[in-house]
Amino acid sequence: MKFIVVTGGVLSGLGKGITSSSIGCVLKARGLKVTAMKIDPYLNFDAGTLNPFEHCEVFVLDDGSEADLDLGNYERFLDVSLTSDHVMTTGKVYGSVIEKEREGNFLGKTVQIIPHITNEIKSMMSNVGMKSGADIVIIELGGTVGDIESAPFLEAMRQMHSEMGHENFVFVHTTLVPSLGTLKEQKTKPTQHSVKELRAIGIQPDVIVARSERPLDDSARRKIALFCDVPLDAVISAPDANSIYQVPIFVEEQGLTNYLLKRMALEVPDDGLANWTKFLKKVMNPKKDVKILLVGKYMDQYDSYMSHYEALTHAGAELNARVQYLRMEAEDISKEESKDLLGEADGILIPGGFGSRGTDGKIEAIRYARENGVPFLGVCLGFQLAVVEFARNALDFHDANSTEFEPHTSHPVVDLLPEQKDVTKKGATMRLGAQEILVEKGSKAHKLYGSTTISERHRHRFEVNPHYIDMIRDKGLKFTGKSPDGKKMEIAELDGHPFFVGSQFHPEFKSRPQKPAPLHYGLVKAALEFSKKGK
Repeated sequence: MKFIVVTGGVLSGLGKGITSSSIGCVLKARGLKVTAMKIDPYLNFDAGTLNPFEHCEVFVLDDGSEADLDLGNYERFLDVSLTSDHVMTTGKVYGSVIEKEREGNFLGKTVQIIPHITNEIKSMMSNVGMKSGADIVIIELGGTVGDIESAPFLEAMRQMHSEMGHENFVFVHTTLVPSLGTLKEQKTKPTQHSVKELRAIGIQPDVIVARSERPLDDSARRKIALFCDVPLDAVISAPDANSIYQVPIFVEEQGLTNYLLKRMALEVPDDGLANWTKFLKKVMNPKKDVKILLVGKYMDQYDSYMSHYEALTHAGAELNARVQYLRMEAEDISKEESKDLLGEADGILIPGGFGSRGTDGKIEAIRYARENGVPFLGVCLGFQLAVVEFARNALDFHDANSTEFEPHTSHPVVDLLPEQKDVTKKGATMRLGAQEILVEKGSKAHKLYGSTTISERHRHRFEVNPHYIDMIRDKGLKFTGKSPDGKKMEIAELDGHPFFVGSQFHPEFKSRPQKPAPLHYGLVKAALEFSKKGK
């Protein structure tokens, strides 16, 4: 088993996740079994209680783990389904060690960062590889080298490199090469200082991935190789790309795959990236354009809805269309520019979320889509608010609401799940992960999924109130997807509308290149037809 560790220097947000995913993609294309793991040095046990403004999207895995959005990149690029074992946080590590200490596992020894914490980190990293049976485990370390929080993890990796041997442990360091002055000269000094930080810890990077606005100049590349003591062919240029799906091609064209294979003493056939290239051509050369409006409350943070954007990209590629994203802050619904966006959209998507802020704006957008025949997809909270809007305006229950926002409403059409009523802790207590759903034969969802039994990932505490289901159905909003016991409503479809669909689950989490999420595919397809007919 081999390990490739991806670290970051200079500043955060350089795209370590895309770098890790791309390396995994090109190695998998050579026939190797690859898995990936994310280490987040924060003290939170998981990402479930983090604010999207601060930490962006929470990605949910099949087993219900709430993880960093980079797990989504790994799953999409590697076409795998990961588990909680593939997520490590400081909170998880320290929690495990303290629990072992309480159980008496350390036989009276003083529990310390070294060796107990570092041993736990090494154990968690090794377990991921052994459980998955991977040839190569890619480990992404969040944060920036030099952060206090990262120190125990880097020490554990230094030890593993020593214990496993040079051929079995590779360090890839991602840094920033800024361009300054009127001549836009590429500056390598930040990279040199970042590598110096790593060396002080006892780690020598094998590969440097240089992030920059434009491709790395030959002089800058040679300078990095010289001063950072890495081979010239191990300095990889990572310029800004039009699509993240270009990055594996950049990696392959610069010879990084062959370099890594040689570094790890692996000989595998060169299968290439034919399927990936085929997908990329569709992304980069669309024949049509379609505009999808997302209405949410974190619209300034692109990454807060990353999986939706990627799912729409996957759907667009299959339909030879470029999806243009229109973004609207839900609280701005009354502004003139927001009204213009509603009129401009070929389709509307309301994503999930929590809290009452912006719900009135989302409801107004849903009403616009319903009354004007605009293709619509509501996910999780978007699904629940579609039920609220329908109850208010089709059933004339004017104060209909979710008890999440108005506990005393006389028409609680969305209410707390029964099993949630006695829950007091917030972390990892929602209805989470993959759940089976029974789909009504002949429904839009059935046609899109091609099956009457599906499995999708969930993250919610509230559900459609069973007391209102018959009244809602009789007015034309049908529940075409349900839990196996028939008690939980999972999919809603509106009679007589070209595409008005809501899902309690999050289909975006399982979307893949060349295998788009069926409901996002349905939205884009309907939006193309709507655009063709003319608004």
